[in-house]
Amino acid sequence: MPLCPGKNSWPELVGKDGEVAKTTIERENPNVNAIVLLDGTPVTSDFRCDRVRVVVDSNGHVVRPPTIG
Repeated sequence: MPLCPGKNSWPELVGKDGEVAKTTIERENPNVNAIVLLDGTPVTSDFRCDRVRVVVDSNGHVVRPPTIG
């Protein structure tokens, strides 16, 4: 995994609202674009230092720690 600038993992956001998590991530690391996705949504497997996927359940709550990738 490449070394990416800034904070790269947000375990403290598990259980939080996905949109709030997105805002928090982008504020804490302005190098990334956070994307909110429903759990089970197909995603690509490529690694990108400028992307954080925020995976949420049907209630919009974060289900796993968002990380750069």
